[in-house]
Amino acid sequence: MFDYKGRVVVLTGASSGLGMQMARGFAKQGATLVLLARRIERLVDFAKELETMGVDAYPIKCDVTKVEDVNAAAKEVEEKYGKVDVLVNCAGSAKNNGVLNMSDEEWQFTIDTDMNSVFYMTRAFANIMKKNNYGRIINIASMYGLVGNMAMDTVAYHTSKGGVVNFTRAVAAELAKYGITCNAICPGYFDTELTHETLITEEFTQYMKSTVPVGRYGHEGELNAGAIFLGSAEASYVTGVILPIDGGYTCV
Repeated sequence: MFDYKGRVVVLTGASSGLGMQMARGFAKQGATLVLLARRIERLVDFAKELETMGVDAYPIKCDVTKVEDVNAAAKEVEEKYGKVDVLVNCAGSAKNNGVLNMSDEEWQFTIDTDMNSVFYMTRAFANIMKKNNYGRIINIASMYGLVGNMAMDTVAYHTSKGGVVNFTRAVAAELAKYGITCNAICPGYFDTELTHETLITEEFTQYMKSTVPVGRYGHEGELNAGAIFLGSAEASYVTGVILPIDGGYTCV
């Protein structure tokens, strides 16, 4: 079960954080990895690390907010491998502010990075999957796409991730006839480059302890099991699922 040998897995946001963690998880299952991010130097170094695990890893510089970059990456992957089995839309960032004070630039940056990019990537790579009548799309949303919060003001992030959640359902319904599934993972509090400065504060740590039933932040690798399951051939009857991996935050 969950053997990824011969499977081509494309990951965005693969130069840091959760993207790197999931790439390592898929590599352990034998997958061929295509790594997308803006920081090509980091991707090249990471690809070398993955290759020491005995798998093929191919880095591509790509700004997922730019349609031309996304379409060029899709063309390059198809020419090299002839197929895409799994797409993991993990790239993301946010400008944090509340609805009363958020600027147009902060709003647009977050929507472009966290929601529009998922559309661009899905459109480009699902068209490759359709040709082979097989595909697994995994969108990395957030538990903040399911609920609000009182710890910090980040209205655009909530909006973009909520959009990704229902985008996932719409795509699942639309593409099922092509043998393509589409599911979303909603991570809770994981310590990454994007979140570290917030999570290490005493105030936020105390908030986390009082709101997360498990009582801690997510550890590196704890997202991998969900991604490997949803991306597997065995999960052929699982589509449109929104899976929180959040230590129980959204169950209370």
